[in-house]
Amino acid sequence: MRTSPDLLDEIRSSIAAHARPDLRTPIAGLLLSKVTTDSAAPEYSLTAPLLVIMAQGGKRLLLGDRVFEYRAGQCLVVTANLPVTGNYIDVDDGAPSLAMGLVLRPAALAALVLQAPTERWSRGTSGLPAIATSVADDDLLDAAARMLRLLDHPADAPVLAPLVEQEILWRLLTGPHGSTTRQIGVADSDLSHVSRAIHWIRDNYAEPMRIDDLARLSSMSTSAFHRHFRAVTALSPLQFQKRIRLQQARSMLVAHPGDVAGVGHLVGYDSPSQFNREYRRLFGASPGQDAQGLRTRTALSHAGPLP
Repeated sequence: MRTSPDLLDEIRSSIAAHARPDLRTPIAGLLLSKVTTDSAAPEYSLTAPLLVIMAQGGKRLLLGDRVFEYRAGQCLVVTANLPVTGNYIDVDDGAPSLAMGLVLRPAALAALVLQAPTERWSRGTSGLPAIATSVADDDLLDAAARMLRLLDHPADAPVLAPLVEQEILWRLLTGPHGSTTRQIGVADSDLSHVSRAIHWIRDNYAEPMRIDDLARLSSMSTSAFHRHFRAVTALSPLQFQKRIRLQQARSMLVAHPGDVAGVGHLVGYDSPSQFNREYRRLFGASPGQDAQGLRTRTALSHAGPLP
């Protein structure tokens, strides 16, 4: 098998050749990112369950009070929908950040969970966060490289891409992140229960939220729900909702920078002063000022970022 340096060279070349501004590729679930900005400004994004392999550059992510860092030759596993803050590392116009992502689908993982060896999995998964990083071994990089080669052979992709995806998922389940990844494919895992509440908050972020209702939705007692929710997201449910509201507001303000009060109301704030105060606390600038700066920074990127 080829070694990591050779595989990373091939992965870098493929990403540079095929990355588009919308991240998407002709292969379902395969995302490519090329970012050529050296801005130190943090990025705020809402993730989905993903495997990300960094081929060049690096990134530092903040989830609540937890910090995760990964560079070229390392991977990131995200198992839930989360609001994260990110900063690029070692990126400039001559050496852009290059990364590939693969959407982690519960149905695809569920089909493999029962076949995977269990001796490497933790017995208890309630304390596992929804983000993990590690070195990407040669087996995982080799499968990733073969997935990317299919972009140059579109006639083969419909048949072979699902097979390579299955291999990548198998490498995750049997690797250091097996316990973390397994939770996505198990219907009664703590992550699956908490994810019901996460999805409700994301879909109804502007609505009033009752913790007791979310606990029932997650089939947990209120105390257990609080504990498991924070273990997964590193945030309380209220902090999570606030972060979702403010990040949605930020996205809206890029298109409508002059309607600060209207955007605040749309995301659930009845008080314009509270909206401005909490927005400034998170993003470091007033809504109007931040929106203008974000529009400028967005214009500098060649393609969108992965977490």
